[in-house]
Amino acid sequence: MILVLLIGMLAAEIGTSKADHVVIVKSEHALTLLSKGKVLRVYKVALGGAPVGAKEQEGDHKTPEGHYVLDRRNAKTRFYKSIHVSYPDGEDKKQAAGRGVAPGGDIMIHGLPNGFGWLGETHRVHDWTDGCVAVTNAEMDEIWDLVPDGTPVDIRP
Repeated sequence: MILVLLIGMLAAEIGTSKADHVVIVKSEHALTLLSKGKVLRVYKVALGGAPVGAKEQEGDHKTPEGHYVLDRRNAKTRFYKSIHVSYPDGEDKKQAAGRGVAPGGDIMIHGLPNGFGWLGETHRVHDWTDGCVAVTNAEMDEIWDLVPDGTPVDIRP
């Protein structure tokens, strides 16, 4: 009984916490929300269609790697809600310019394309985005509520 009460108290505490850091590990297809170093939630994700390696240029279908910020959100997109990743940063732009290419942009954490919410978890069978990080619509609702604008996000290989 005491264990049940402790678990309930912990769940209530975690349930009211906002994330202060997001970590995406591409090789694990995992997005983790953290608050004060403690894991709030872990989600399985779909990535860009060419998930290995860092994004180098527009159209390469890679998800970026590095330290960014979740800087704005959009509830009215062609996907079910989206939160923008601050890619490209100054270093990304410099590297792309050195290669004579555009770095790309509009990297988001988002739900499924509008009208395709019924796919649910099956969307993760293949990496399918243009470089974004995709979750189910229900998961996007949780992320939307738990992650304030300005939250740092680390995207790791």
